[in-house]
Amino acid sequence: MKKIKTPCVGLCSTVYGDLVCRGCKRYDYEIIAWNGYEEDQKHAVMQRLDILLAQAMAGKCEVFDIDCMMTGVQLLRIHGCSPAFVHHCAYQIITRGSSVINSLEEYGIRVLPAAASLRLTELRDILDQAFFELSHSVLEADKRQLAFVRLSNGVAMQQISTSCRES
Repeated sequence: MKKIKTPCVGLCSTVYGDLVCRGCKRYDYEIIAWNGYEEDQKHAVMQRLDILLAQAMAGKCEVFDIDCMMTGVQLLRIHGCSPAFVHHCAYQIITRGSSVINSLEEYGIRVLPAAASLRLTELRDILDQAFFELSHSVLEADKRQLAFVRLSNGVAMQQISTSCRES
């Protein structure tokens, strides 16, 4: 597996108490632990981010030429993009190139009819907000699931304790 670079974009809001970074959309604990993660752990984080970006982009834009997009990544000097995470690369192009790109199609990205009337900066802002909200809702769902598992384990431990005392 190719070494995965940090998705950090230098706008970390977790230092101000956010649980989801407004820059890269990773969770605060992932940012703290990133340098200690194995490559498969980093891959899992990047894969989750890419899936969330695919959801955020759905109906608004799509990648139609990965090679062209990767050339655009190089032209815009965007580091850390991998063709394994197509939506992440497309998002980086839109985010970092929104003020200089005239046509996303030149970068292998097609704006779909539902978003055709938007300026690229507006599309960027809509995608960024959707990506943040999706990341935050997944974190909340994960926390609820973890609380349920802890509660279930606590009930199971209480039942074991009670049955041991009765014996």
